[in-house]
Amino acid sequence: MKKLTIIFSLVSLSVFAQDSIPTINQSNILLEVETIIGLDNFGTTYYETNNIFYKKTADKTINYSNVQLGKITSIDVFNPLKLITFFKDFNTVIILDNRLAEILRIDFNTVQPYKNVSFVSLGNDNTIWIFNQDNQQLELYDYKAKSVRATTMPVVSNVLSLTSNYNYAWLLTENYIYKYSYFGSLIFKIKNKGYTKILERNDDIILQKKNSLYFLNDKTQEISPIALPNLLINQFLVTGETLYIYDSKILHEFQLKK
Repeated sequence: MKKLTIIFSLVSLSVFAQDSIPTINQSNILLEVETIIGLDNFGTTYYETNNIFYKKTADKTINYSNVQLGKITSIDVFNPLKLITFFKDFNTVIILDNRLAEILRIDFNTVQPYKNVSFVSLGNDNTIWIFNQDNQQLELYDYKAKSVRATTMPVVSNVLSLTSNYNYAWLLTENYIYKYSYFGSLIFKIKNKGYTKILERNDDIILQKKNSLYFLNDKTQEISPIALPNLLINQFLVTGETLYIYDSKILHEFQLKK
């Protein structure tokens, strides 16, 4: 990765409404990977290329692959000590430690009753959030006890995205945005107006609609556009106050002024 020289500037374009969330461009980094998965405040970069999961630090780069389980569907790096790696084609989750060594394998094909899982995200303690495609429900699954701690009510439209932290889970469907507590209770439900992806950020949410990003305030449930220059948003990530946008060649770093 090679850092480009830039001028720090506040994005304040007139095309954005007054209630938009301003940003400051911090840096632009040359990066050639298939999928950028996560970054932390210590300079660690997680990414995937050719179905191999990489963890790059200032000192070294390590990797993990499992060709027997097919293509990696998603990796949750919210907790760097428990990296949740999901292989949808084989209905299996692998939990990795910070050295990318396997801690636990969860084969949902052998779980009773059987679970057809389509989305996976981190939970608290020894749990993960899973979306059970067969009953259209979000479940908080305890992988140590091999039991479900909480179950939400079924949803009636296709699920597009799932994100979570230790206390809450947010589910994006074609019709609505749902927020659930650790106990599976519905906290709020908001109409989805064209959003296709969500990411959690300190209990607030960043949403993507086409080539634009929006900020969902958890307290007010108001959605505001994020002021950004004209960029191709192939992927976006959020770490604390930092928003990253990857256009498949350059990783753009912005500070969220919110």
